[in-house]
Amino acid sequence: MRDIEALKDITLVVYDFDGVMTDNRVLVREDGMEAVMCNRSDGWGVGIIRRLGVEQVILSTEENPVVLARARKIRLEAVHGCSDKESGLRDLAQARGVPLEHILYVGNDTNDLGAMSIAGMSIAPADAHPDILAVADHITASRGGHGVVRELADHFIKTLT
Repeated sequence: MRDIEALKDITLVVYDFDGVMTDNRVLVREDGMEAVMCNRSDGWGVGIIRRLGVEQVILSTEENPVVLARARKIRLEAVHGCSDKESGLRDLAQARGVPLEHILYVGNDTNDLGAMSIAGMSIAPADAHPDILAVADHITASRGGHGVVRELADHFIKTLT
């Protein structure tokens, strides 16, 4: 595992959505509409990280509009419906002119493995899939949807200020 102090080299944070910014559960109404629970402290954490000058993006496999709605609320760009997150991360890096080694990827499940393997640093929530926990550079004390981003913001504060 890399030391959390490596955050000093990070200029872009890319988050998976479900299982990182949510607790990975979905509420399905009888009309088929879906809803998820997000943690307001994570929204606060996004703002802290933004004020520290670090860019952030959501990269999600999910196609549900709830991803875009939450991204709008916390003022983040979101790429959703991404079936290959490794390619998606490469595309984001190229489009933004950010070397992969300056990207932090936060993911929780096996569809995040490719992106985590090419990012300069990777973080997983405490309740991530065992295969993700095995490769993550850092594991948060927080579970997905329970303040992962806010915890990350505290690490950035300690590292960058």
